[in-house]
Amino acid sequence: MDTRETTARNVSRPIGLAILTLVLGSVGCGGKSGADPAPAGARALAPVAGSHDWLQFNGDAGHSGSNTAESLISAQNVGTLKPLFRVALPAVADGAPVLVTGVPTGAGALDLVFVETTAGHILALDARTGVTIWSHQNGPGSCGINNGGSPCYTTSSPAIDPSRQFVYSYGLEGRVHKYDVATGAEVTTGGWPEQVTRKPFDEKESSPLVFATDSSGTTYLYVTNSGYPGDQGDYQGHVTAINLSDGSQRVFNALCSDQTVHFVESPGTPDCGAVQAGIWARSAVVFDARIGKAFAATGNGNFDPTSFEWGDSVFAMNPDGTGGPSGNPVDSYTPLDFQSLQNADADLGSTAPAILPGSGTLYPHLAAQGGKDGMIRLLDLDNLSGNGGPGHTGGEIFVASVPQGNEVLTAPAVWIDPGGKTWIFVANDSGISALTLVLDSTGSPSLVTQWQSSQGGTSPLVANGVLYYAGSNHLWALDPSTGALLFDGTSIGGIHWQSPIVANGILYLEDQDARLSAFSPPSAADFSLSATPSTLTLDVGASGTSAISVTPVAGFTGSVTLSASGMPPEVTARFDPTRTTGASTLTLSASNTAMSGISNLTITGTSGSLVRTTTLSLTVSRSTSSTGCGEGPAGPAALLGLALARLLRRKNGPRRVR
Repeated sequence: MDTRETTARNVSRPIGLAILTLVLGSVGCGGKSGADPAPAGARALAPVAGSHDWLQFNGDAGHSGSNTAESLISAQNVGTLKPLFRVALPAVADGAPVLVTGVPTGAGALDLVFVETTAGHILALDARTGVTIWSHQNGPGSCGINNGGSPCYTTSSPAIDPSRQFVYSYGLEGRVHKYDVATGAEVTTGGWPEQVTRKPFDEKESSPLVFATDSSGTTYLYVTNSGYPGDQGDYQGHVTAINLSDGSQRVFNALCSDQTVHFVESPGTPDCGAVQAGIWARSAVVFDARIGKAFAATGNGNFDPTSFEWGDSVFAMNPDGTGGPSGNPVDSYTPLDFQSLQNADADLGSTAPAILPGSGTLYPHLAAQGGKDGMIRLLDLDNLSGNGGPGHTGGEIFVASVPQGNEVLTAPAVWIDPGGKTWIFVANDSGISALTLVLDSTGSPSLVTQWQSSQGGTSPLVANGVLYYAGSNHLWALDPSTGALLFDGTSIGGIHWQSPIVANGILYLEDQDARLSAFSPPSAADFSLSATPSTLTLDVGASGTSAISVTPVAGFTGSVTLSASGMPPEVTARFDPTRTTGASTLTLSASNTAMSGISNLTITGTSGSLVRTTTLSLTVSRSTSSTGCGEGPAGPAALLGLALARLLRRKNGPRRVR
């Protein structure tokens, strides 16, 4: 036989097999049609173009309180802020909201704002109308403070997973719960809900839930515990670090740190004989990605490294919540006057370290540590005590009094101005002050006061060159460089721990009246999109429609241009009209050669710089008569022709139409 003929035959066989495989695998004649679509919850949600999220307290893993993504509210229009909505909550929310954009819900793609109440509710609200989308409560039940008659409560705030799919909240039974952001469905596998205290009656969750991602890409959720006001009961401050990829957790105890477990009530086992050293700062745990360490500060409690006791200290951990050798933290700082702080109930850990970038080469990783003693200390995060390890006292780089006086119970905000100068803003009951980080000729750092005001308030925030903070019945906006007043809003209630967030042209604030308020300037008029139905099934060769609605927000009156993306091959989309101020009809058509399967389409509306989206799930199905499977007119020749037609069309990607 001619070797060329043998080669040709051998080559033709795999080609024929490939075509046959394509025919059987793509037309839906039983079995699987290509790869399985990813299950719901398996993929991270894509952020909305032109918008930004606010996923945890003060924005980032260092909790800087600086929003560099905001562009819609500025110093030029902040004075025009008007109430957008003010909605009642089922109980007081005593923290700060978090926000995620473009969540695909039954009402279309929505921006959602999440709040946690003192009574253990977690609520998802439409971020532009305040309407509740879903809610749950993990309330106190029989939990009484110190086993007494007052119900347990929390001043925690939720956190949103970096994947943007899940939100985490603390339940008053001592567990952290995980919910789907869109539906509120709770995850109850993989260790969830996660135990973070066995003594919720003595151990209060005061701080917000926060997270950080280490250099390997692993994200850890940090949960801290303290005691209830009065420092009574059998509590030990501790950090629970939950690995969000597999649900495993590590515990670091500020007392009896050689035991990495959750203690039970004395005299049970495991137990710790020492009490207090609560971790209750607004920023909870701060993470410096530059050096790969997490830091927390403790309140009053024994300081005795030989007994693994770390009261009135700042300590460093690995990102996964583990310490160093022999049960110690990785590093620690304890002021020389720790016993005086303990005697005076002047917790060092009333606030957490505030990371200060731009600190030069002598001390490249500095942080400012406040306290109830009214002092601010500069600490070297690379060597907290200056002695190369934990268990020493002293070692701060610089110490100064809070300019306005009084204790610091809030989270400072850190801002880098347009000229590259590092600022820190400290608010308390006596006012607010602005300090800058200054380096002398040797590189030694100090803090210099630039301005101060006597209007007291809670944790400040800087967004797009505007400084915000809140006090009872007041919401202020200031020029961060001068302290000049830009806005004073009085349509809010009392304030305890509550602090504002600003995102996408809207300011949100909880208050002691059990309300969530939102403010926006008139120029922040916006719109939302929805698709009805949001799920559509088409036979090949057929068409279907969905009504696309444009809903004005905050006085929006513009027109919106619609487009669609994510269509599979051989499916087309047409809007009637393409540009609308209110409604349009989307017609989707599948050709006779369209492939069966499920696709998630993105419907985009654009009006000037505003870009909003909604989603539509499209299923293309192929009936028996249209595929040639089983009985019917379409035999192998027709199937082969269909497969070849698809091969020729493979060079065409998903279409996008306007």
